[in-house]
Amino acid sequence: MSTRPPVQVGHEQLMALIDHTSAVIYMRDVDGHYLLVNREYERLFNLHREDIVGLTDHDLFEGPIADEFRANDLAAIARGIPLQVEEQAPGEDGLHTYVTVKFPLHDAAGHAYAICGISTDITARKRAEEEVRRLNDELELRVRQRTAELEASTRELDAFAYSVSHDLRAPLRSLEGFSQVLLEDYAEALAEEAQGYLRRIQANVGRMAQMIDDLLHLSRATRTQLHREPTDLSALAREVASELTDSGRKITWEIADGLTAPGDPHLIRLVLQNLLGNAWKFTGNAEHPVISVSVHPQSGVDVFEVRDNGAGFDMKYADKMFDPFQRLHSAGEFEGTGIGLAIVHRIITRHGGRILAEGTVGEGAAFRFSLAPAPADWELR
Repeated sequence: MSTRPPVQVGHEQLMALIDHTSAVIYMRDVDGHYLLVNREYERLFNLHREDIVGLTDHDLFEGPIADEFRANDLAAIARGIPLQVEEQAPGEDGLHTYVTVKFPLHDAAGHAYAICGISTDITARKRAEEEVRRLNDELELRVRQRTAELEASTRELDAFAYSVSHDLRAPLRSLEGFSQVLLEDYAEALAEEAQGYLRRIQANVGRMAQMIDDLLHLSRATRTQLHREPTDLSALAREVASELTDSGRKITWEIADGLTAPGDPHLIRLVLQNLLGNAWKFTGNAEHPVISVSVHPQSGVDVFEVRDNGAGFDMKYADKMFDPFQRLHSAGEFEGTGIGLAIVHRIITRHGGRILAEGTVGEGAAFRFSLAPAPADWELR
């Protein structure tokens, strides 16, 4: 079996190799004088290798750049092993950044006699990184500005809420008080029709006061900070059911045990107050009213359900029922301000969850909601 003799690689072959690479390759002696450069070096700096050999970086570049090149050469010589650094050199469109590997060449006695460098242009990457940083800084500034605007809006909402809570209630109390005085002290002097008008004034004052309360709840549901903690929905539902049962109506409550979820207990209680309050209200004409609270896990997410066998609703209006002031029944049939479900929707959305409604006129309604992100395709079933 014959063996092929080793191929002797000469200077020309080595130069052909380094001339056909996209990296910048060069060699300098320990004093900094160029011994050779490749074609890429010639192309980048528009110089011929014959004109470069024997020169130093201080002959070719400005002082600060040449000083950095020389310092990196000496560091590589001192270490005796390859050194990787980032360097900058002038280009046609400004300074370019290179990642450079420098390593010394040693003679038989172990003394360094030259330094070699291989530099790869990473300017495009650096400029892209700088653009990303610039965009991030710009985005951060816009976020700070937007946050400041939101904080200012929140302060305005707080001022509005204070005004609603105090300034608007005062004239309502006057209306309610004076109409009551007229009914109590001047009833004999007033015709039955006039007394009816006063009672209507009182009823509308009460409705306006309830609307103010609901608007404040809607505002707080949007503005208050969430405090997530393990929350017992079963216990909260039973508390709300007990409050509603105190009204005297007989209702069958079916509240499942062990309903828990991470969330803000105060806001979740507000959700249950509205959903169970609606169920209680709309089962007013049911012969045997039943209201249930349960859970139906779907795709790893707990989906809670509040269901009743009351008046129900027409599904063609389902998309509008979570908007403020939307009512599917007249005030004469069932009292209310039309804000409760808007409050529920905002609280659920702030928790990252979803809520859907299903109903049939005369057969009841069901509301299903999650307090965590739920699959886009989950439905009532």
